[in-house]
Amino acid sequence: MDHKTVDAVLLDMDGTILNSIKAAERIWGDWARGHGLDVDAFLPTIHGVQSVETVRRLGLPGVDPVAEAAAITQAEIDNVEGIEAIAGAAEFLAALGDCRWAVVTSAPRALALGRIRAAGLPIPPLLIAAEDVERGKPAPDCFHLAAERLGTTADRCLAIEDSVAGIAAAESAGASVLVVTATHHEPMDTPHGAIVDYRDLWMEQAPAGGVRIGAGASTADAGGSCWLVARRVTPG
Repeated sequence: MDHKTVDAVLLDMDGTILNSIKAAERIWGDWARGHGLDVDAFLPTIHGVQSVETVRRLGLPGVDPVAEAAAITQAEIDNVEGIEAIAGAAEFLAALGDCRWAVVTSAPRALALGRIRAAGLPIPPLLIAAEDVERGKPAPDCFHLAAERLGTTADRCLAIEDSVAGIAAAESAGASVLVVTATHHEPMDTPHGAIVDYRDLWMEQAPAGGVRIGAGASTADAGGSCWLVARRVTPG
């Protein structure tokens, strides 16, 4: 079995611990139609990056990306219908106990908190949101910041992600990567371990109060991947 001791688990939000696709695509779809865009072609581009970057890269004449992104974000905050937890996510987060973990998302803080609550998931001990970094995913800044605030470095963390941009950010930060595919419509070509949802993981208590997290095997003595996670310290 592949073993690696990590200090913390850093989880993306959308598509990783909760499914917000219905809400996001409903709001972004209305916005895209209002700007004469091909909605079907546009919607796959909104995932994993900050809203302002999604608008900015369209280069629409006369459109202020900051103002448009703010309006879209407010609409998403106001309408959380259809948001639900990824299967097994609540149990996984609860099982982490006092281990170090954080949610690291491209969403603004208010939106992230609203979606986490709507999905019935616990508020994380540390939340790194869009406002906390100048460069969003696929830049690694958010993972470096989360690791620093948890008292470690990104290369000693397990990043759980679902999007191309998020995986690239985690790789660039030097983190171990686990991919969640629950919201994927097509298989993803990735060299990293992958699970459909958290029911595909096993967890058990480890020495010194940590936990073992494993993918691809039912026990720590079988094949697959295993991460030993140390106890959490208070984020700075």
